[in-house]
Amino acid sequence: MTDQASNADYQSDRESAPGARTLRAVVGSHRIDEEMFGKVFDPQIIKRIGAFVAPYRREFLISVVAVLVFTLTQLAIPLIIRRAIDQGVMAGAPHVLHAALLTFVAVIAVNFVASQVQETVVGKAAENVLFDIRRAMFAHLQRVSLSFMDKTEVGRLMSRLQGDVGSMQEFLETSVLSVGDIVLLFGIISLMLYLDAGLGLITLSVLPILFVVRIFWLPLARDAFIKAHETNSAVNGALAEGIHAVRTVQGMGREALNARLYKEKVLASLSSNLHASRIAQVLVPIVDTLTGLAMALVVVLGGMMVLDRKLDVGVMVAFLFYIQRFFDPIRSLTIQYSVMQRAMASGQRLIEVLDVDVSVQDKPGALDLAETDGSVEFRHVTFGYDPRQLVLKDISFRVEPGQTVALVGPTGSGKSSAMSLIHRFYDVTEGQVLVGGHDVREVTQASLGRQIAMVLQEPFLFTGTVLENIRYNKAEATREEIIAAATILGANPFIRALPQGYDTMLGERGGSLSTGQRQLLSFARALVADAKILVLDEATASIDSATEQVIQRALATLLKGRTGLVIAHRLATVRHADRIMVLQAGRMVESGTHAELLSLGGLYAGLYRANYSSFDDVENHD
Repeated sequence: MTDQASNADYQSDRESAPGARTLRAVVGSHRIDEEMFGKVFDPQIIKRIGAFVAPYRREFLISVVAVLVFTLTQLAIPLIIRRAIDQGVMAGAPHVLHAALLTFVAVIAVNFVASQVQETVVGKAAENVLFDIRRAMFAHLQRVSLSFMDKTEVGRLMSRLQGDVGSMQEFLETSVLSVGDIVLLFGIISLMLYLDAGLGLITLSVLPILFVVRIFWLPLARDAFIKAHETNSAVNGALAEGIHAVRTVQGMGREALNARLYKEKVLASLSSNLHASRIAQVLVPIVDTLTGLAMALVVVLGGMMVLDRKLDVGVMVAFLFYIQRFFDPIRSLTIQYSVMQRAMASGQRLIEVLDVDVSVQDKPGALDLAETDGSVEFRHVTFGYDPRQLVLKDISFRVEPGQTVALVGPTGSGKSSAMSLIHRFYDVTEGQVLVGGHDVREVTQASLGRQIAMVLQEPFLFTGTVLENIRYNKAEATREEIIAAATILGANPFIRALPQGYDTMLGERGGSLSTGQRQLLSFARALVADAKILVLDEATASIDSATEQVIQRALATLLKGRTGLVIAHRLATVRHADRIMVLQAGRMVESGTHAELLSLGGLYAGLYRANYSSFDDVENHD
């Protein structure tokens, strides 16, 4: 059975969900859309991100103070030089020069210390903020409803967890510097006007040119940054999809075609990022040109004033120093504006993830289901991923403790959806699902999870040892319990044959093991969990006949004293169930034992004889 066929039932149940095959995620009224970007400066985003910054406000305050001290030292240096020239050199006073030298050394020392404090403290604080954001996003994504995860690409989420958080880091580290740049800019303007108002106004006359350029530059920069974000996300999404689907890609011989399609996305991302970089840097040569123009004005006009004894030499020299520094904060603020714009877009995207509704969550005062008899009951259950397109329609049945019940039916009939409701991965649209006589909405999800063990067709193994994977659902399980479970299921021989036995490290998804071996480990995980209810969703479909015989024998032990709910396309695997329920188009159309359903000659009999069982099963079903 191919990957597509094996997951057909699971996927077809979800096809009614809006946006299931698009790049846009819709959860209730909430939407994640890669084309949504915030304002250039959004107070709401600042407020939300500020909640993560608040625990480190002392560190940021220290950084701001350090930046202000650093800025004041920069403003003081030209004044020291002015005094040394006018009151020392021009007046022939060596003691003034000596005092100016000592003052200059002291200011430089303070400048160095302030710079080091600012960079060290703000860097550490920014890293802590990013750690908290990443942790909050990961914790939230572990809790969001599966309806959201069904419709959101992993690559898009990874882009937010990595790229967008990185943009926030850049913003946090430069935002403190922005305070210094603003103070430096207004400080230079004030000092130039104080030293000589006329020459100061002449120097500032070049600013209107810069403001006009910025008016035309801002919308171009915004569009460029948006495009760069979109193409980067598309690349991340394609990369994640290509990695996850590598087996299917190779099986269909799509390597070359996928490489070409991915190259196109990468080239589009390269082009948009280069364009954004060019736009971001376009003001740099303009600022440099204006700096040269302002200095030329001061040299020519200031020089004439010095010759006319209307201006001291030290004042003109101080002006030249201030002009040289005057456009630095303007250039820096221009670049930081770009950083802020990216950060606002990234902040909105991060908040969108954090604001995704957790639609399935514990009610206040939910019961901790410490024990259950293992019974499962559906009472007039109606369900749809989209309420307008129902997957299950008025389903009612009861599974007694210790019974094994099978759900069968054509692809898309709602079998997997019914099983998902038992574990409360989703909430019913109408009706009730009861476990141990309790509505699943009235008990805590953690306690419900302890009562139910699930084995899926495609078992998920985590990076870690064999031992850690088997005890994943019961962290306190001892090594002896794990070995005993593996022995019962017939997995002990192949585990012992691994390089380090139970301590062998498994790669991502257990890729070094065969499908059958991975499934055996998932069975061992379920056995160790010792849950009252065992859900098997096509759990033996990907296993060879010899391995399936081992597992079928082990299942008799595994199901003893437990309630079993089994989904199967291969009907021969469920003919010994206490009861078989047949679903079609979301409704229960037949129910009974294997023999009773065959005698009816209805849908089940037709499915069974249409090679849902092997030929020897058909020959021996009587």
